Amino acid sequence: MFRLAFRVILPMIFAVAVALPGGAGAAMIKIGVAGPLTGDQAAFGEMLKNGALLAVAEWNNKGGVSVGGKKMKVEILWGDDRHDPREGVSIAHKFVNSGVVGVVGHFNSSVSIPTSTVYTEAGVVQITPASTNPKLTEQGSKTVFRVCGRDDQQGEVAAAFIVDKLKKKRVAILHDKTTYGQGLANETRRFLERKGVKAVFYSGIIQGDKDYTPVLTAMKQKNPEVVYFGGIHPEAILLVKQMRERLGIKADFISGDGVFVDEFYKIAGKSAEGSYLSFTPDQAKIPAAQGVIKKHRARFGKEVGAYTIYSYVASNLILSSIEEAGSTNGPKIAAHLRSKAWKTALGELQFNKKGDVLESPYVFWQVKGGKFVQIN
Repeated sequence: MFRLAFRVILPMIFAVAVALPGGAGAAMIKIGVAGPLTGDQAAFGEMLKNGALLAVAEWNNKGGVSVGGKKMKVEILWGDDRHDPREGVSIAHKFVNSGVVGVVGHFNSSVSIPTSTVYTEAGVVQITPASTNPKLTEQGSKTVFRVCGRDDQQGEVAAAFIVDKLKKKRVAILHDKTTYGQGLANETRRFLERKGVKAVFYSGIIQGDKDYTPVLTAMKQKNPEVVYFGGIHPEAILLVKQMRERLGIKADFISGDGVFVDEFYKIAGKSAEGSYLSFTPDQAKIPAAQGVIKKHRARFGKEVGAYTIYSYVASNLILSSIEEAGSTNGPKIAAHLRSKAWKTALGELQFNKKGDVLESPYVFWQVKGGKFVQIN
């Protein structure tokens, strides 16, 4: 974990304060950043953390956010939800009680959806960099946004890839029974059926289990050509290794953005080779992202993760809206977010009335030679 000069520890919340000229009593803008900062999904939490740190450092280095002619430095409150909805709701209440004006998070849809109720009731803007379940922005909240795509978009692309690109029809579908994983699996199944393909096998697994051979053995009897998994990388690693190494299943392994992390191919090794994953286009080829990529490399000594720039963009959108609207009032910030097209490190983004971005393209990547390679 990144070592900070000043740290105040609360249950599951870490507050990082940047001192203002004028002493401890000087006014600051507080934003919350929440996700799985520890545990088996900590790689994603680190991405959210690093993106927010880069964005806030830029604002504080230029004096802070200007509100009503007064410069205000930015303080980040960290929330480690460990991808647990109950922890997430607890963090949301603590964020609200601590006076945050916006939240970057959470990562998992199963956490973002229940926490959105807390933030909405408090009038606090929430922008998730990664939660893709459609329900999040279908609840009618005026203060909830996402800078990523949705699972109905991702599922449609996955079905088209399986049927039209790979020319496969015998598809087994697995999911991890979470809001995100099962939601993505169901959307993929729905769009497969629109193309006349009915899954030959459909089942859930338990997130955190270590042995999936019973369900994989039952699946093998259906002789699938493709195994589609809705879930996160720790389970995907075990599934693909046990498919290949224990059971000799040669079907194509396909999954979504929850598996798009280097740990997948680094830990699964040869078993991951050839796997297909849906995610957004190569960020390294986005001109507007180059400055962030360079700063991240200089500060953290490594390349950006899949959601680092998404977190950076979400943080900047909140702070830019505060400055441009001249207010820390949540509904005013939210209204301003919807009022224009934004030039961001991900390119131009614009929100619809639900809080979704107007354009959310998904493409497919493949593990080739021990790395992700965009293939379409």
